[in-house]
Amino acid sequence: MRLISSLFLALLATAAPAQDTAVGLALYRTHCASCHGLEAKGDGPMAGVLTIKPVNLTELAAQNGGSFPLARVVKRIDGRDPLVSHGSPMPVYGDFFEGRFDVPMKTPAGQPVLTSQPVVDLVAYIYHLQRSED
Repeated sequence: MRLISSLFLALLATAAPAQDTAVGLALYRTHCASCHGLEAKGDGPMAGVLTIKPVNLTELAAQNGGSFPLARVVKRIDGRDPLVSHGSPMPVYGDFFEGRFDVPMKTPAGQPVLTSQPVVDLVAYIYHLQRSED
């Protein structure tokens, strides 16, 4: 049984989920833009009423020493790393993103993180937004 579990975990660690940034963009516009803004700079129409100002999502890698903090972003979106902004966990659409952990993603360090396909697509879009240090 341990061998089967080890093989399953190894498969999860090497599997690369299909990522669709177009789907991620649609999810972003529906679930995130009201707080983070259309350009993901933290200046959406709801930003002014939040207790904690939304972060500029285009600078996540830059604020993390040049490495995109994939595990932290995944867990923030899917509710495992809650952030209370204006009296409720982020995201306010948590029921859409939370509860399913059936798709593996690999962090830059090679560690697998399980989440859902909508989170994979949304994170792929956010990753795509990272500004370059040129």
